Amino acid sequence: MTRNITSDDVAALAAGAAIFGTGGGGAVTTSQFGVADALRKHGPVRLRAVEELTDDDMVIVMAGIGAPTVGIEMLPSAEQPETLLREAERVAGRKITAVMATEIGGTNGVGPVGWAAQLGLDVLDADGMGRAFPEATMVAMNVAGVPRDTTVLSDVVGNVIVMRTIDATWLERHVRAFSVAGGSLCLGASLLDGKDVPGAVIEGTVSRAIEVGHAMLHAEDPVHALAETLRADVLINGKIIDVSRRTEGGFVRGSVTISGTGAERDRLLRVELQNENLVVLEDGEILVSVPDLVTLVDSETGHAISTELLRFGQRVSVLAWACGPLWRTERGLDIAGPRAFGYDIDYVPFDAGHHPRPSTERGKEPSTAGANT
Repeated sequence: MTRNITSDDVAALAAGAAIFGTGGGGAVTTSQFGVADALRKHGPVRLRAVEELTDDDMVIVMAGIGAPTVGIEMLPSAEQPETLLREAERVAGRKITAVMATEIGGTNGVGPVGWAAQLGLDVLDADGMGRAFPEATMVAMNVAGVPRDTTVLSDVVGNVIVMRTIDATWLERHVRAFSVAGGSLCLGASLLDGKDVPGAVIEGTVSRAIEVGHAMLHAEDPVHALAETLRADVLINGKIIDVSRRTEGGFVRGSVTISGTGAERDRLLRVELQNENLVVLEDGEILVSVPDLVTLVDSETGHAISTELLRFGQRVSVLAWACGPLWRTERGLDIAGPRAFGYDIDYVPFDAGHHPRPSTERGKEPSTAGANT
């Protein structure tokens, strides 16, 4: 059903998008304030389901691109969304009717609501990933074989570039180069014809993020509520004892080590990351890997902690749950499986309930329900 996103939904959307960010997509705080301000100025934004689109609709798919660590200090320009819309409509030769997030994860899952309010457009209840991924190739549209013929990029000082690349691999190379030239952060947009949307996006993710956020924010035990709502396992509750992190080539790369606390004090988990959390290992065993989802949250509040904000001594819980079926196809794994990130390992689908851990130090058990899509 069509509904409006109002100011009352912003905190929940931000909390849910941070969870789906799997450590990436950028910290949501700045976007949350910006979206709340945009909704106050321009009013609620209409959230449209994919089935409501017609062949006359044109969707602009938007995202911030670059290193999340840079986004903490270098704020976007207020003119960037309008610049992208004007240029995209000029290139397309037609009006754009809706905004879609490239990724529901992190700030890129929150920002499109504010951009839509500013631009007077609807928001599509869908995104291109169902989570966050670091590269332009790693989108559902690429898995589905829908071409992204035109991409428009804008940096914070007003430079604009229109690219027509031969495939998503070349798109990633040129987008990353423009991002690095602009200080490792820019705003990008591609175009998606209404008739090409069904089957080429991950549907229902905006409303899902709001649902997850509300569940967490209103729970007495937020981590347990997240495990139940996401149908996830809590792999460990512990303390961060080591963070290795560097920014290179427009990415944040590194790893974080978590030492278990309480009944789990004899355990160590290591999480490998490239903007997002990619692989979880314990005693040399791979517990979960991309494209399945891994998020580190504050053990008390349940709020997700993005990779650029991980610090020694933080008390965290590590949640893992299954990705959508599109990513488990052969092409999906070629694009976003472990080997796409340079790991010489086979993907083993994560099955919630097969890695049971205490969901909180209060002793509640995680849900063993089926995998989330």
